[in-house]
Amino acid sequence: MNTRKALYQFGYRRSPDQDRPTPAHHPVVVVGAGPVGLCTAIDLVQRGVPVILLDDADRIGEGSRGICYAKRTLEILDRLGVAQTCLSKGVTWKVGKVFQREELLYAFDLLPEDGHKMPAFINLQQYYLEHALVERAAQLPDLDIRWRNKATGLKPRNDGARLTVETPEGSYDLDADWVVAADGARSALRSMLGLSFTGEVFEDRFLIADVKMRGDFPTERWFWFDPPFHDGRSALLHKQPDDVWRIDLQLGPDADAKAEQAPERVLPRLRQMLGHDNFALEWVSVYTFQCRRLERFVHGRVVFVGDAAHQVSPFGARGANSGIQDAENLAWKLALVVNDAAPERLMETYEFERSAATDENIGHSTRSTDFIAPRSAQELRFRDAALALARHAPFAKRMVNSGRLSTPSTYETSLSTPDRDAWAGSARLGAPLPDAPMRDREGRPIWLLEALGGQETILYVSNGDPPPCSCRILTIGHDLIDENGFFEQRFDASPGSAYLVRPDQHLAARWRHPDSSMIERATRRLRGFDGGAA
Repeated sequence: MNTRKALYQFGYRRSPDQDRPTPAHHPVVVVGAGPVGLCTAIDLVQRGVPVILLDDADRIGEGSRGICYAKRTLEILDRLGVAQTCLSKGVTWKVGKVFQREELLYAFDLLPEDGHKMPAFINLQQYYLEHALVERAAQLPDLDIRWRNKATGLKPRNDGARLTVETPEGSYDLDADWVVAADGARSALRSMLGLSFTGEVFEDRFLIADVKMRGDFPTERWFWFDPPFHDGRSALLHKQPDDVWRIDLQLGPDADAKAEQAPERVLPRLRQMLGHDNFALEWVSVYTFQCRRLERFVHGRVVFVGDAAHQVSPFGARGANSGIQDAENLAWKLALVVNDAAPERLMETYEFERSAATDENIGHSTRSTDFIAPRSAQELRFRDAALALARHAPFAKRMVNSGRLSTPSTYETSLSTPDRDAWAGSARLGAPLPDAPMRDREGRPIWLLEALGGQETILYVSNGDPPPCSCRILTIGHDLIDENGFFEQRFDASPGSAYLVRPDQHLAARWRHPDSSMIERATRRLRGFDGGAA
């Protein structure tokens, strides 16, 4: 049930491609203008690749859907030009609390240290994020969004694919060197290629509701096991902008999805939880946990991202966050391949890295589901014992699983050059760089990730000698000043140290005292030219 009308609607317009006697040819066509498709398209265009973005709808804003965006996702959105819009509207939070019945078992802080531009999480209705991305896309002349253009046919070829596109004025064909399938959990492109998910669909059903009300709850994530207002089940409460609150209620495996969405069933449950009826129901849905994926994400010149490639249960905020990280991982690699700056086999590393990330997310999601909704007497006994211990024993708190929250993936692949030296600090090979407050040459404040942008870069700690290569270099102590020591601490930096940063801001290599040949081999390896050690 959806009581909110579409906030943003876009008109169909005829494309010049519809009037061509032969199919138009484009480097990349992205199918699906949700957050993942929009992020992919914007990232590619910012890297110099023109994109056609097709979507079968003409609107966004039907239900809040995804709401929870993690620090790494916000850093990606910042590079794409929309993070500040999201931060100004979203609800920032970093503290979570876990209850059993009415008793607080424990609280956790997801970002206890200072020196980061982005918060641990924000809550923001998905339609606001989508609108911010659409507005950003409109600023990019090489990004053509075509609303009410539905992909109805897909014919793969060795050098690309042909799409058939249905519009209100008839159909037309498009040829693309690459097609990115970002068309969601019910992906039409996936069906056109005869692909199916493997994995598990869990039996328990959950009610998800957006409620508009004035509330005294803090901006924290509250999760209950066996709450007094929902006996024997679990519940989750999150605050969103506009005085809207997200509520998740476990219903059990036998719940009737259609019946449970009826107001006469939903409203009494919410009154019991909230203790009053001074609220308005904005959106409600019923879902089951799903942990499923495609066996492969890259099929010739068709690449799957986001929910079209994989699905996880919503507890832990791993759906949209992992999808946007798919987009980031894909965009820089595809841009290099399209621009003939890397071999096509670089695309295999998208498959490998994001497939491993998907397995990691599915593993976390499955364990969360098993803990929240035990499927056997043995699992229930373990869950109850862990909850009982968590009241008194700190080690048991780590066993309680109300949804392990989204964290960025660390890529252990052939693109990274293994460490030769010992390193301390929080920077990890293959992981996104930790941010740090810096100052530029003129003394103006700037964040490390802002300075890096989306370019392959060497971070070099000045020791008085010239930088060890002619590639793009940011010199710590000259281009960037680490006046608070955050960089030194997080990167275990010493004079002469150098760090190779991927275009997606993951750490690809680091050395205490490199020479130009070491850096050259590592950069070739990063672009997929050389799998040997540097």
